[in-house]
Amino acid sequence: MSSASVFFVRWRVRLGYPLALLVLWFARPIPASVLWGGLIGFFGLFIRARAAGHLHKQEVLTVTGPYAYTRNPLYFGSAILALGAGFATHSWISALILSAYFVLFYSIVMRREEGELRQHHGAAFDEYAKAVPLFFPRLTAAKLSFGGAASFSFRQYKKNHEFQAAIGFLMLLALLLLMWRFVPGIEDHLRTYGDRRRSN
Repeated sequence: MSSASVFFVRWRVRLGYPLALLVLWFARPIPASVLWGGLIGFFGLFIRARAAGHLHKQEVLTVTGPYAYTRNPLYFGSAILALGAGFATHSWISALILSAYFVLFYSIVMRREEGELRQHHGAAFDEYAKAVPLFFPRLTAAKLSFGGAASFSFRQYKKNHEFQAAIGFLMLLALLLLMWRFVPGIEDHLRTYGDRRRSN
C-alpha cells in the first residue's frame, strides 16, 4: 500500500470529526429536508443492516445476501446514508463536504480491502470479483460455484455493531431538528444585541 493510502486509511476517522463540525456549521435544516433526508438515509441503513447480517469478517468470503449484488454493500449503503445526511442539512456546502469525504476515503479503503481479500481467498475472490461489481450493484444475484445459500442473521448484525450506525443517524436527525428550532432564534438575538451595541 502506498504511503498516501496508509495516511488516508489511518486518518479516515480522525478527520471525520472536524469535517462533521463543518457540515453542521453550514447546515440550514428545515423539517422537510430532515424528513426526506431521513427517508433516504433509512434506505441506506436498511442496506447496511442486511449486509451486516451476512458479513463474517475475516472468517469466510461473504458472497450471500447483498454481497451477491455488490462487493461492498456496506459502503454502498453508507453512500446512500451520506446522501440522506446531505439532503437533511439543506445545505449544498454540507452535501459537498460529505460527498468529497466519501469519495476520497472510501474509494481508497475499498481498494485496500480488495487487496486483503484477494490475498486471503485467492482464486475464490477472483471468481467473485469477476461476477460481482466493486460498488454499484448488479440487477440480479450472482451465481457462483461456491458460497451456497445463507439467510440474514440478527446475531451477526449485533456482532458487527451495525446498530451504532442507526443510532448515530437518528442522533444527527435529532440534532438538525434542534438546530432548526433554536439556532435562528439565537442568531436573531445575537444580531439584535450587536445592533444595540453599535447604536450606543
